[in-house]
Amino acid sequence: MTDVRESTQRRTLTTLSVSQVVAGVGVAGAVPAGALLMFDVSGSEALSGLAQTFAVTGAALMALPLSRLTSRGGRRRTVLTGYSIGAMGAFLAVLGGTVRVIPLILIGTMLAGAATAAAYQLRFAAVDLAEPSRRGRDLAIVMWASTIGSVLGPNLLGWSGHNAELLRLPALVGPYLFSGTMLLAAAIVVFLFLRPDPYLVSVKLAGEEKPPAPRNFRHALQLIRQSSAAKIALGAIVTGHIAMVGIMVMTPVHMKHVDVSLTVIGLVISVHILGMYALAPVFGSLSDRWGRVRVIQSGVVTLLLAALIAATAAADDAAELGFGLFLLGLGWSMTMVSGSALLAESLPVDDRPSVQGTSDLFMNGAGALGGALAGVVLALSGYVAVCAVATIPVVFLGIATRWYDRP
Repeated sequence: MTDVRESTQRRTLTTLSVSQVVAGVGVAGAVPAGALLMFDVSGSEALSGLAQTFAVTGAALMALPLSRLTSRGGRRRTVLTGYSIGAMGAFLAVLGGTVRVIPLILIGTMLAGAATAAAYQLRFAAVDLAEPSRRGRDLAIVMWASTIGSVLGPNLLGWSGHNAELLRLPALVGPYLFSGTMLLAAAIVVFLFLRPDPYLVSVKLAGEEKPPAPRNFRHALQLIRQSSAAKIALGAIVTGHIAMVGIMVMTPVHMKHVDVSLTVIGLVISVHILGMYALAPVFGSLSDRWGRVRVIQSGVVTLLLAALIAATAAADDAAELGFGLFLLGLGWSMTMVSGSALLAESLPVDDRPSVQGTSDLFMNGAGALGGALAGVVLALSGYVAVCAVATIPVVFLGIATRWYDRP
């Protein structure tokens, strides 16, 4: 039985990693393009953050349905569904940007958020069959695989825009056209190779004949309230995400004020995404050795430092902004990797999908709030204020971890 578990885990990690690379190439480029597309169509800074807000809202709305789908049919069905809906949304955003209809753009980006929700499921799929001593590492390996696609994606802004113009489409819809295509390719990878399903195998190894009935949202909240480890884990995941989204999504608009090129903006976002994923295996191993909470606390310090550096950088200083956003990515990675591993190990197998779905709901909901609030703050008070506001929940997380005493 141990050999079956290990061989299935190796195949699972390989498949998840490949799909992360393929999907990441497309999705990452659409993130900065969304704010720029909304600014171009609406002419409003306050509305520029709505594309990311709707994308994150879509991910939040899909979190619980996808977790219930996992309980019924496993991770493979869940990821296929999320990627397929995400591809449809990306193509709808292309249509909306072409005809310059804001509601179509926002509905498209909301549906595209389903791909993000599916991608977040991959990190939990990585630990379904992981040994306890390797949970942080295995989860981080799948996150690290995002590095290749996620760094390439923003650097293809100019290329995808040029290809869109060749098709007589606006340049700023090019990243969404590319995103939809790559999501379909990632869905094919999952369909062909994520066999056997890691969650279904873990259920059988736990002695169940079939997956347990899906738990509801209220039950998931009760489980979180009863576990101090789960509360700290959820707090780390949500806080790191809201701080990251708030600063990251407004940086392209901030730089565009002084006519920085799409290529340079894409480079800055690439450096940021490199920070998010490149050192994930290191943080996963450190959380296995040092403890989850200690790495979360390191993430708090890194996020605060990142906000300070980004806030003091000039809008055309790509080097300083890039360094600040690189640190922002590192801080997010520390809180996400350690928080996700802590959440998984604080729950029995039967309850994992529902609580993990609830976690993603709160995380993406907070990200949507952060993106919307950041756009308003940028319009009213500027980029420095965006960075300052983003640090508020981070400070509270730091205080909470100081009071946390793991049993």
